[in-house]
Amino acid sequence: MSLDFRNTNTLWASIITETLKRLGLTTAIICPGSRSTPLTITFAQEKQIETIPVLDERSAAFFALGIAKKTNLPVALICTSGTAGANFYPAIIEAKESRVPLLIFTADRPPELRDCHSGQTIDQVKMYGNYPNWQTELATPALEINLLNYLRQIIIYGWERSLFPTPGPVHFNIPFRDPLAPISDPNINQLKSLTNLENFFDSIPKNQPELPSFTAYSIQNHLQEWQKSERLIIVCGAANPPFPQEYCQAISHLSQTLKCPVLAEGLSPLRNHYKLNPYLISTYDLILRNQQIAQQLTPEIVIQIGDLPTSKELRTWLETTQPKRWIIDPSHHNFDSLHGKTTHLRISVEELANFCQLEADIHHKYLQIWCDVEAEVRQKINQEMKAKENLFESKTAWLISQTLPPETPIFIANSMPVRDVEFFWQPNNSRIQPFFNRGANGIDGTLSTALGIAYRQKSSVMLTGDLALLHDTNGFLLRNKFIGHLTIILINNNGGGIFEMLPISQFEPPFEEYFATPQDIDFDRLCTTYNVEYELISSWQHLQQRLNPLPENGIRVLELRTNRKADAKWRQENLRKLAINNSPSP
Repeated sequence: MSLDFRNTNTLWASIITETLKRLGLTTAIICPGSRSTPLTITFAQEKQIETIPVLDERSAAFFALGIAKKTNLPVALICTSGTAGANFYPAIIEAKESRVPLLIFTADRPPELRDCHSGQTIDQVKMYGNYPNWQTELATPALEINLLNYLRQIIIYGWERSLFPTPGPVHFNIPFRDPLAPISDPNINQLKSLTNLENFFDSIPKNQPELPSFTAYSIQNHLQEWQKSERLIIVCGAANPPFPQEYCQAISHLSQTLKCPVLAEGLSPLRNHYKLNPYLISTYDLILRNQQIAQQLTPEIVIQIGDLPTSKELRTWLETTQPKRWIIDPSHHNFDSLHGKTTHLRISVEELANFCQLEADIHHKYLQIWCDVEAEVRQKINQEMKAKENLFESKTAWLISQTLPPETPIFIANSMPVRDVEFFWQPNNSRIQPFFNRGANGIDGTLSTALGIAYRQKSSVMLTGDLALLHDTNGFLLRNKFIGHLTIILINNNGGGIFEMLPISQFEPPFEEYFATPQDIDFDRLCTTYNVEYELISSWQHLQQRLNPLPENGIRVLELRTNRKADAKWRQENLRKLAINNSPSP
């Protein structure tokens, strides 16, 4: 441990760095700039914190987001004053909505240089609105021991607020006076001789606080009500738990205790731990398109684990049938977008499962109907996909779910890739790890987030459309600092395929120019510009060969060229047809 006593700014910056190191910070993303010089110097000199310089602030923020998603630990994000910090905003919104811990440090001019047209100065106080879990402007650095104590404790508090009670972003705005460079100041020597460095950091907690536990009595009351119902389902949306197997085992234990089906979307790890749950339902979106079956399968009780799945069919069905709903999630967020008859148990499903005791095997006909319909619809999907030899969008998700090496992290971009994964991702036992930005559901930062997830990890994959990739091509600037491998499966239909699913697609003009927005980009040349490996995929067999095994280093783009209009027409004609036609009587 060492503090930098060269001047006031270096001392403050080194207290911040040392405090965060002791709290457990491992990674800092630093954008270039002058006003943030003290922070840049101290972070760059700290060997126990990996520091990564990134040119583009928006890309840097999403890269940090990806690392934090993968590690479940806060990542520090540092920039200079002015509009630099404004480029962090989209990632901060996503971090808030998807509950990812980030520590944002925006350097700023001191008070006397504000509101007087001093260069590179904007109002940075609370610049991210209500999105941070907590935000503050630090005092202007000064050589007073009481202020140094304040600095240490406020950083500890910010770290804790980024993790509890719900993970999310925390914003520190830090004014620095000149000199910004580490120029020696003789006035600091007296303070150095009076400071006991070891005692100064003794207050930093070694362990993180724990969330309060529920009593066995309160949980048993809910379990008893659930066990009385024979028409109960568990619904699991997108999830990125730190321990996927334990998460899947907990849901399986709950499902088998209650003898109920588990409707799990493709962004849930459940579909990739299939053997753990005998009652897994993956085709619910297609099943519920058959109105007769949807009515017969109306539940009395729904246990929702975290977010609702993406499926509009499922959401409409739940909104129409209005079953009693329990939402299981330890955070303080409101997960009831349907505003139904809902009870929120702020507890993790892993903790809830500890209260479940398996009873004798009781046959519920309602459960059997779900399982029978799932088997029939899944068989139809497999037959349809095997018969399709031409390259088209929807088969991609189905194929890669069966092709990727075990435990491969995959980042799934928003818009059509997310929908195709929900529709067609086949249950398997590969333990593939899905990642996503489903907090705000935007396409910004797609590539940078995927690179953050892949950083220093095993070989990773991203599934994306062309517009999402083009929206973040500056992410390729990370290539020189990137360690690991990312294969980008690029579905290029020259436009926004998601809009083909909406009523506006029938209005031309203005649909093609203002909604589909084709860009006509040659991705081979684009990849050459960034010195990224590129390959045009010619067949499904070609794609399979490139996905297993995966390389261990570098960034690679595998482009599949598809027909947006034809693929949209196929979905419109076939999604409902894939639902079972003969509806059994419950």
